[in-house]
Amino acid sequence: MTTPALQAVEGTTLEVSGVEFGRSADDLSVARVGDLVFAMVPARDGQYFLASAWRIRRPLTELRRDDYYSHYGVIKDEAAFQVRMVEQAEHSREMRALDRQTARMNCSTPWGPSQGATVYAEGIVSHTTAGHGGFKLSSERNVKIHPTLRCAGGWYEEDAAWAAVPLAYPSLFSAYERKCADRTIRDIWPDAWEAIFRRPLAAWRIP
Repeated sequence: MTTPALQAVEGTTLEVSGVEFGRSADDLSVARVGDLVFAMVPARDGQYFLASAWRIRRPLTELRRDDYYSHYGVIKDEAAFQVRMVEQAEHSREMRALDRQTARMNCSTPWGPSQGATVYAEGIVSHTTAGHGGFKLSSERNVKIHPTLRCAGGWYEEDAAWAAVPLAYPSLFSAYERKCADRTIRDIWPDAWEAIFRRPLAAWRIP
């Protein structure tokens, strides 16, 4: 992916590919993608992390660090921030096209009672609970999960096991979700990744 040649200075904002870039009131690199706003926040040792917030309507130039409350991990530099934002915009477009349906389902999960559900397709439902969440696959759907990653009962928690679901059903997920799933499997189950893709991780490079 080519880094967009963008620079927003002195309180101005620029927009490209569904992303509005700018500088915050406290001089952070910030961006808006749909209902989400993001900031590149300085951390220790010259590093940065990606922070976000939802449904803040004020202009980017009025935002401050305290407006952001979610943490999206480490971001290397300004160029990486711009690439990540363009990727987020594409993810948002794909999500609208996928048109997932939300529902209320009275059921128990391994993490407690379901408080909300998103139907990806028949037999593939993501549940949220008070403290955690994950996917529930029907027995018919679960047999398509690769044996090295398959969970008995069809429950796939949201921290790591979920990554097996996009691998088996890629058309139900955005490119960004598939990328995250692939990275999760490589990091946590490298032997499974090598068995599934039939090549050593040493020969694989991030595009």
